[in-house]
Amino acid sequence: MDKQLNVVPFVSVDRMMRLVHSVGIERFLTELAGYIEEDFRRWQSFDKTPRIASHSVDGVIELMPTSDGKLYGFKYVNGHPKNTRDGLQTVTAFGLLADVATGYPVLLSEMTMLTALRTAAMSALAGKYLAPKGGRTMALIGNGAQSEFQALAFKALLGVDKLRLYDIDPAASRKCAGNLARHGFASIEIFGAAAEAVEGASIITTATADKQYATILTDNMVGLGVHINAVGGDCPGKTEIHGDILRRSDIFVEFPPQTRIEGEIQQLGPDHPVIELWDVIAGHVQGRRDERQITLFDSVGFAIEDFSALRYVYDLTVDGDALEALDLIADPDDPRDLFGMLMRSPAAPAAH
Repeated sequence: MDKQLNVVPFVSVDRMMRLVHSVGIERFLTELAGYIEEDFRRWQSFDKTPRIASHSVDGVIELMPTSDGKLYGFKYVNGHPKNTRDGLQTVTAFGLLADVATGYPVLLSEMTMLTALRTAAMSALAGKYLAPKGGRTMALIGNGAQSEFQALAFKALLGVDKLRLYDIDPAASRKCAGNLARHGFASIEIFGAAAEAVEGASIITTATADKQYATILTDNMVGLGVHINAVGGDCPGKTEIHGDILRRSDIFVEFPPQTRIEGEIQQLGPDHPVIELWDVIAGHVQGRRDERQITLFDSVGFAIEDFSALRYVYDLTVDGDALEALDLIADPDDPRDLFGMLMRSPAAPAAH
């Protein structure tokens, strides 16, 4: 990373959208998944801590930091399910990448759009190691802001081209189907019940938003051999999967100390066995072993994934025109004379 001085490169929402379109969304998701995969293979190089969360009755605000010793990254993110009632996003985010040697930021980026992309890329990357080989049909339960990204990531990485949609709000399913209509899926069907949507699906993705204990999938809805991509249960008191399903599944997680607090496994005892996904990606542990195994990725999102996303965006933009320059860092001629810089600025009052 090149040393930055008084300006910090910034990727705005508008420029992020231009960047995704210039690369192509499926290629973007595939390459982003590759960056995450690369960083998971060097998992032990990173600082790891559960995200720092501030919970309220309305939602949660979180900071997600990590470092590999050369770069430091963090994401600020919220989760407020009630926001949609007021026309606001459930999740908003921004993130920063910095040079550890100097402490100087090298990239500031919107991450509302980027979080949706990295969450989907992470889901499909897990599916690459855990889903049944050749499975082309996915049920998407919960058709809100994350659904189209999930569908496209699984299409790009695993060849999924048949979607079965369900949401308690039929308008959300129609929105999802309409948005994906021109993206090359062989079939997109909307169902009136979750039990109908999961029939015949080899992959089941749950991505609901309500901050509550819920049972989106009951035990009788899940047969042998499926892969469950559990995205929506991502904070204390918020789950989607019946505990009996968890008890007969092999459960894969990002960072157990965080997932046991926030994920589906908060329903289970603290000693219930789980498998860390990085161990699978690094080749230490086998993911899917046979066609009858039920695999479940208990996805809550982890800071290393955001680090990977910021690193990918930096590499895409460092020599491009997707950046704006923010005058964020004071840069006095003499590093010891910050006060002098203030007094010599054009905004300072004229001397009398």
